Amino acid sequence: MSFLLRVQLPDRPGTLGAVASALGEIGADILSVDVVERGSGVAIDDLVVELPSGRLPDTLITAAESIEGVEVDAVRPYAGVLDTHRELELVEEVAEEPARGLEIFTEGVPKIIRAGWAVVLGYDGAGVHRQTASAAAPETRMQNPPWMPLARATVLDGEEPWVPETWRELGTELAATPLGKPDRVLLVGRPGGPMFRAAEVARLAHLAGIVAVVLPD
Repeated sequence: MSFLLRVQLPDRPGTLGAVASALGEIGADILSVDVVERGSGVAIDDLVVELPSGRLPDTLITAAESIEGVEVDAVRPYAGVLDTHRELELVEEVAEEPARGLEIFTEGVPKIIRAGWAVVLGYDGAGVHRQTASAAAPETRMQNPPWMPLARATVLDGEEPWVPETWRELGTELAATPLGKPDRVLLVGRPGGPMFRAAEVARLAHLAGIVAVVLPD
């Protein structure tokens, strides 16, 4: 079974290799490594790890944190496709079919930022309505979020009253970014975490800004 392991580690040569060796000792294979954030001598990395059947995910935490200075932020099952570096391909797909661009983008963006789902919300003055959603997006209706219209990309508090109870129960981390205009917003959810880092939100905003240029109004 595959797991997404987010780790904080000292940003110095050999540390990631030591983590890989520690994981290998418990039979875990690293399928991919994605640098989420780096600065002030610390790196935040996402590791997609294959763990042999019968092994508990807690063993991943124990193994990783056996290396000095390493902390595990989160570990959760991961069934996604490893598409974290296909931004250009997604933009090209949207440009080829702008009439379906919103649907194509919404379905593709969770794979790039390792989110569970994505929803595009529209605001028309009378309230908020769903324009499109990825296949895995929950059908749960939400209250009108008080942050719409949205001026800039941000991390949202998953415990706010507007958040559906089922999302809270799953510990869903949330982030949102305007999609070309403040009254059209891309909302992404990551059930079970980990939290969205500033670099991830910036990446999401940048991608949304590029795609919005070719989307019809």
